[in-house]
Amino acid sequence: MRKQISIFALTNTGSSVKHITVSRTFIFCISFFILVGLVSFGFVLYDYVTAKQIAVNAHNFERKNSVQQDEIFEQRKQIQNLADKIEAFKTKLTSLKKFEKKIRVIANIEKSDDLNDFSGVGGSNPEILDTRIQVTKKHNSLIREMHEQLEQCDRAAEAQKNDFETLAKKLAHQQNILASTPAIRPISKGWISSKFGYRVSPFTGRKEFHKGIDFAARKGDPIFATADGLVTFSGIKGGLGKAVVIDHGHGMSTRYGHACKLLKKRGDRVKKGDIIALVGSTGRSTGSHVHYEVRLNGIAVNPDKFILN
Repeated sequence: MRKQISIFALTNTGSSVKHITVSRTFIFCISFFILVGLVSFGFVLYDYVTAKQIAVNAHNFERKNSVQQDEIFEQRKQIQNLADKIEAFKTKLTSLKKFEKKIRVIANIEKSDDLNDFSGVGGSNPEILDTRIQVTKKHNSLIREMHEQLEQCDRAAEAQKNDFETLAKKLAHQQNILASTPAIRPISKGWISSKFGYRVSPFTGRKEFHKGIDFAARKGDPIFATADGLVTFSGIKGGLGKAVVIDHGHGMSTRYGHACKLLKKRGDRVKKGDIIALVGSTGRSTGSHVHYEVRLNGIAVNPDKFILN
């Protein structure tokens, strides 16, 4: 009896309805199997939760990896686009160098030995970047080449900048020389009444050297400065009568004689084409005209060699 256990089922009133007697061994076995079942269920539940979490993590990793792959593809495309821009920049540098050479030919300005060509920067012209690499392949070699060529392009751009600055200075100097070189007629209307060189004097009838060109014109017509310069004389000058003398620098000067009225005074700065006086017949003159001289280092030269219009 000690090895058995009685189980009674009672009603609400307390009267016995059913009586079951089981052994303790049976109860132990039932309890053991229930415990084993609960432990097994716990392990199964843990494995399920773990597997579920692994599946979620794997999905997140796959999605993250896909996003990273897309970013890598996009970055490689950007690298290729940047390589194309580097190629375009190199082409522009080459075009600028050709343009500079063209300007030098037109302006007759020689390139000094200390100026560098693009081909001289970094040793030789950079090779053409291969931008046709598949997006799925690595771009490490292309990136290295891009860095090297960017450094060369930077040096070439700096050298080109210096070349253009030197060219600009030389062009400015030439422009000043051109602006200071007598190159137009001193009057807009009229004709040449006496040329430069030996002639018979209308006053003495003897042969004499005429140091300028006489332009016959109507009295009061404007007389123009034939180049930029500084008025060094404005007044009565012997046989030239009322005259203007302009110093153009670089050893060049011009004289305008026989004016009826002077419009510029000594010390005035004039530009090519400025009206400096009016045609007259003052001084040693037989009629209205302007006596025009060009002097180089104080020696009279033929003005006709300088007149372009």
